[in-house]
Amino acid sequence: MLRILLLAVLSTAALSAQLAVRADTLHTMAGPAISDAVVLIGSDGKISAVGPASEVAVPSGVETLEAVVVTPGLVDGRSTIGLTGYLNQAQDQDQLERSAPIQPELRAVDSYNPRELLIEWARGYGVTTLHTGHAPGALISGQTMIVKTRGNTVEEALVRPLAMIAATLSDRARGADNKSPGTRAKMAAMLRKALVEAQQYAADQADAEEGKGPARNLRNEALAQVLAGDVPLLVTAHRAHDILTAIRIAKEFDFPLVLDGASEAYEALDQIRESGFPVILHPTMARSGGEMENLSMEAAQRLREAGIPFSLQSGFEGYVPKSRLVLFEAGVAAANGLSFDEALASITIDPAGILGIDDRVGSIEVGKDGDLALYDGDPFEYATHAVGVVIEGEVVSRETR
Repeated sequence: MLRILLLAVLSTAALSAQLAVRADTLHTMAGPAISDAVVLIGSDGKISAVGPASEVAVPSGVETLEAVVVTPGLVDGRSTIGLTGYLNQAQDQDQLERSAPIQPELRAVDSYNPRELLIEWARGYGVTTLHTGHAPGALISGQTMIVKTRGNTVEEALVRPLAMIAATLSDRARGADNKSPGTRAKMAAMLRKALVEAQQYAADQADAEEGKGPARNLRNEALAQVLAGDVPLLVTAHRAHDILTAIRIAKEFDFPLVLDGASEAYEALDQIRESGFPVILHPTMARSGGEMENLSMEAAQRLREAGIPFSLQSGFEGYVPKSRLVLFEAGVAAANGLSFDEALASITIDPAGILGIDDRVGSIEVGKDGDLALYDGDPFEYATHAVGVVIEGEVVSRETR
């Protein structure tokens, strides 16, 4: 009876399919890899069936893509693509506003350029979801958002307009020309002051009679969402003592924290694990200089062994091409301690979980978005090419890269 019901479900999925993808090896990230596999995607852009070709038939007349290896669409855990442009000119560098140290009200959706060529470049290698927005470099630089790497308008690309609020506790956040903050103690004090003001603002709003609350304050409104637990504070911190300061402040104000960068996380593994906060780790191949001078290419392995949730990221590259690629970063992490499955998880299901979108992306399962990356071999091998990309059932790339 169970087999009859399963066959009936698969038949229904086949009838509604608008795209089929066949793979010699399918890495679903929801279980073991499947050999000689088929994925069906329905007209709603959702995965309607997945399994061995012996169990999932490709409907007659349905467009079918084929690849040696198919993975979930890649998820970039932290990027500035779309605010950062590939030209490296003033007009396409909107990732950081330096006029004030604290500006949580700056919205990524108001700067995101969905036609930026860096988006197309990343998409061509299998990146289908971006967590992007304001870069490190100011005490609070602005907001981040989550988008799919398609669409001609931000509304067409949008998954979540406000994902996190980006902050920095490191040398990058120091003010220039003797402007505040000039020291780490000043950074922490200014951050605490902003959080206290947002606390009071939220309390006044809650206590006020209708129409008699305090005047709107966009900065306090943004930080109040952090304090309410609705939006994490994404803190870039590389030195071990800066990482611990971020954890200390998050516990003090009881808000959700995501650690970004964390070059010296291996010096604070116990404290990070005990805090329960996840890490969006620096790119594996990041330049090891300045506050990142002590980074380790085995950092991902160390976090995995310690049981700390983490993902990889492309991050922000100060010079052209202005962004890294998570596919390559994960490949190098796999050469420095991670297994294949762990490396692939760090750019699919793991960032999806940290971002709170694993109900939609990060694995190939029935009901999830039809986001797939197609390769002509092991995606972490240097000689392998990306040969196709699908976002919600739409073939957005057929190029070989």
